Amino acid sequence: MAVDHASEHPRHPEHSVERTIETVFRMEAPRVIAGAARIVRDVGIAEELAQDALVAALEQWPASGVPDNPGAWLTTAAKHRAVDLVRRRERYARKLAEMGRDLETAPPHLDEIPELVEDPEAIDDDLLRLVFTACHPVLSPEARVALTLRLLGGLTTAEIARAVLAPEPTVAQRVVRAKRTLAARNVPFEVPYGPDREARLGSVLDVIYLIFNEGYAATTGDDYVRPALCEDALRLARRLAALMPKEPEVHGLVALLELQASRTAARSGPGGEPVLLKDQSRGRWNRMLIRRGFAALERAEGVADGTGHGPYVLQAAIAACHAHAASYEETDWGRITALYGLLAVRAPSPVVELNRAVAVSMAQGPEEALALVDALVGEPALRGYHLLPSVRGDFLARLGRCAEARVEFERAAGLARNARERELLLRKLKGVRG
Repeated sequence: MAVDHASEHPRHPEHSVERTIETVFRMEAPRVIAGAARIVRDVGIAEELAQDALVAALEQWPASGVPDNPGAWLTTAAKHRAVDLVRRRERYARKLAEMGRDLETAPPHLDEIPELVEDPEAIDDDLLRLVFTACHPVLSPEARVALTLRLLGGLTTAEIARAVLAPEPTVAQRVVRAKRTLAARNVPFEVPYGPDREARLGSVLDVIYLIFNEGYAATTGDDYVRPALCEDALRLARRLAALMPKEPEVHGLVALLELQASRTAARSGPGGEPVLLKDQSRGRWNRMLIRRGFAALERAEGVADGTGHGPYVLQAAIAACHAHAASYEETDWGRITALYGLLAVRAPSPVVELNRAVAVSMAQGPEEALALVDALVGEPALRGYHLLPSVRGDFLARLGRCAEARVEFERAAGLARNARERELLLRKLKGVRG
């Protein structure tokens, strides 16, 4: 008689709870860290307090069960630990004062500790404070991006390295040094005003976009998309637009994210497999988000000062071309190619050039596009970037150079860190005939 598989390997409920905790913490860590940082004023310590809350959940939830609102449980646990830490600091400071010593930097007074409330807008404000703090000018631009992706995006060192096209050890050093620098300089946990805010704006926009991108197409793991990251990034961008209504690039970023997010439901199939843009059912695109994207793009163009569009407005205009088209074939590829040309001037990068090559292939054919991609093969920043051989494989296949195309798809699959993308590339490899 056949033995039931489940009877051979009985389920362990605690394992299911642990997986739930890991998933919840990955989603909620930015809010937990931001809430604790508002109290302790130190992002490094706040990250440690968030880890303490995770340990408490691992200890308690297997016995007590997962709370109805696990994110709020973790945030409250971290905040209580933060308050306890501040109280211990204050008691220590008072003892030192009694001994006639002065502290150069006093911790927040107990009266200044925020209420432990879970107002959604307050949580978003904490996240925005966290972004601006991590993007302080005392840090290098590279360190700002790495630290914010770590704290706000919840990305691992490997994921950040893939997102910014840098070696993992370099990224790890950037994060550690950034936290130390913020603590040593006593950088306030706040959204700055005036020139200070403007000085950080570029980095803030960049990291919000990178967080959205990690949710839109995860660099690693088994899931192709991570919707929670997209939602966090979009929420932050909207609040930033309300905070800075006269900044065209802020509205441009909102427009870009609204239009990109509108395709989310159509980007994966029933089994979670990726669905390429040309194969997506446009009836599944979210029309409300598209309308919001068009409106944000109109606001961006309305507040522009006539000096030319910035990179986020240009990218939003490209996304709008896709949203306007009734089908992939009816897309205005000529306009998209021209917009990528402008983008290459305003924000030059190998990735922009790779995307421009894709647009050229649709507007003018794969032969000219292949020449553009071949010029990128030696780019150090694209070494190990799986989309370069993937795009090159597509062009070669369209030109009938099937043997070369198979080599490129095989190489791309070997470089892909996301399981779903790897499967897609292997299907492309099998689909090349000749």
